[in-house]
Amino acid sequence: MATTRTANAHWEGPLLSGQGTVSLDSSKVGTFDVTWASRSEEPNGRTSPEELIAAAHSTCYSMALSHGLAGAGNPPEKVDTKAEVTFQPGEGITGIHLTVRASVPGLSADAFEKAAQDAKANCPVSQALTGTKITLDAALV
Repeated sequence: MATTRTANAHWEGPLLSGQGTVSLDSSKVGTFDVTWASRSEEPNGRTSPEELIAAAHSTCYSMALSHGLAGAGNPPEKVDTKAEVTFQPGEGITGIHLTVRASVPGLSADAFEKAAQDAKANCPVSQALTGTKITLDAALV
């Protein structure tokens, strides 16, 4: 069964001096402020499209890796993933770097690396971002 999730953005004013909000409507977990400065300079308590992509990618990747490991008979105790999305004004998103640390009892480092690379290639968010350079640093802890 397919699912659809909804978010809404509201913007007022020109790009550089305007401001807006993004609401996570499906979950109703909140509405967050956005500005150009929070995207291209310091966040100062506001979010950006890139931070929201990082949240989606780190979560999707962790879920995909956990699923792949469990499916191969090696369920993880924990998976921690950080996604860093780089935005360059005038160019756009120039890359995403995933850092994953996981505890998987009995799994070799080589087998973990293979599973981590497979999750990077096959997580739905990675697939949606095809064309964006995605790098990975994966290690067992």
